Amino acid sequence: MSVAFTTRVLHVSTGSAETVYDLTRDCEAFLNEVAAGRDGLLNVFVPHATAGIAVIETGAGSDDDLLAALHTLLPADDRWQHRHGTPGHGRDHVLPALVPPHATLPVLSGHLELGTWQSVCLVDTNKDNPDRKVRLSFLG
Repeated sequence: MSVAFTTRVLHVSTGSAETVYDLTRDCEAFLNEVAAGRDGLLNVFVPHATAGIAVIETGAGSDDDLLAALHTLLPADDRWQHRHGTPGHGRDHVLPALVPPHATLPVLSGHLELGTWQSVCLVDTNKDNPDRKVRLSFLG
């Protein structure tokens, strides 16, 4: 069996509010094009210093709960050494230590092998940068 590597960059607009943006359909669409029923790994990577990738339930309040928890852990105030942009922006630069900028997920028969309630999400608390890139890479 030969192994193939394919990659693509998504352009995502997250707007001017903190958000948990569901990428699951984008990931599945990419795999439908490139995985052709194969097993492998999907790597999802956001090349930004102020965003992360989470596998989390969405639509039932967990996405809002995540943002609330991040506000508790990383308050948007003036305690941060990193000071530019909107007040408290330094917290956005700490976010990737808690929500990493990547996730590697199993792909079976060309489809993501997620749990029933799991979604692949971009977590973006940086209101100063609404334009994000997300790199999807399939190895299989």
